[in-house]
Amino acid sequence: ESDGQVLFLPSHLQDPDERRGIHCEALSVCPQIQEGRRGRDRSMGNCKSSSRALLRKAHVVPDSEWRIQDFGKTHVPDLEWRINDFSSLLETRAESARSDTFHCSGYNWNLEVSPMHKEAGSETPYVALRLVASRLSMVPGHMVHVVFELSIYNHSKGMYCGCKASYNFHFKNTYSKEHCLIPLQELLKPSAFLVDDSCVFGVEILKIDVSSTEKKAVVVQKKATTVQNLFVQKKGFIKGTYTWNMNNFLELDLDHFVRSPAFEVGGHKWYVQMYPCGKRYSTDCLSLYLYLDASDELHLESKKVVVMTVSILDRKNGIHFTRTSGLLVFTGGHGWGWANFLELKKLKDPSGGYVVESSCVVKADLTIIGLSNDS
Repeated sequence: ESDGQVLFLPSHLQDPDERRGIHCEALSVCPQIQEGRRGRDRSMGNCKSSSRALLRKAHVVPDSEWRIQDFGKTHVPDLEWRINDFSSLLETRAESARSDTFHCSGYNWNLEVSPMHKEAGSETPYVALRLVASRLSMVPGHMVHVVFELSIYNHSKGMYCGCKASYNFHFKNTYSKEHCLIPLQELLKPSAFLVDDSCVFGVEILKIDVSSTEKKAVVVQKKATTVQNLFVQKKGFIKGTYTWNMNNFLELDLDHFVRSPAFEVGGHKWYVQMYPCGKRYSTDCLSLYLYLDASDELHLESKKVVVMTVSILDRKNGIHFTRTSGLLVFTGGHGWGWANFLELKKLKDPSGGYVVESSCVVKADLTIIGLSNDS
């Protein structure tokens, strides 16, 4: 595992399922924020060079197979997600970026992009998308079968291109399979998909069937497309670290959560929330989340895009247990984290140094690297 100082945890050190096992812990409804679009007349010379350098390091194998088809005018996304400064996203080396929440037919959803996804046995990085269901809107015991289309906008054709998919979501399985859309090297060429260093992704939910005692079909209510913008800074990231020392860990009320004192990063108040025996949907694991304080007036401006690294320190062996997120959008009262952060058996193992004489130390590193707004 990472030592907690490295911002992005290498994927080969994480369990494939847990690597994406980050969940929203609370949602707040914010009014739409109107903000003028950023100017796009910036020079892209250095950014493109940096992006291509990343590809060279990845030992790209030429691959002419694209996984997308033209949707024509029939595809009307429920979410239109514009990622500005796409080259800056690549330079963060983040495995993924996740949209803010959007709502469709009684459920909350997010769209997640993996800009350098590689399938097993392949060295070719693809831009891949997946649909993520909010666990807060899932009902235990219900299986939610969803048919949806994932897409990327082709500016020269004036239409979306993509693929159709389906997935069975439920309370403990809220991530669809990742679907490769286009080789990254093709996206970075002067093309119809990347214009002024920005590209537009979309998702349309076509059908929802709920398997439960009632066995009902949900009417997908079409409404105006939710439009979101993600901006990634090129430099000037705001970083902060907080260390939470708990001297009474073994005496905590195991049926409730405990939260750290508030700490400030970037002019905003944050706190860590822990469930010592896990939330109801964890599997014998400690649950850990990072929150932006609900009293923070962040709803008055654009939402913050954050990468977080959370660690439990091993004070005997120095081998800290660490998990790192992709890019996440935070608003006041909004938390992201891991229901299955660390197995309780491993946490309390006397040979380890995670709990020493009823003392446990949690470290949170967060970096504000951009902003998100609705338009």
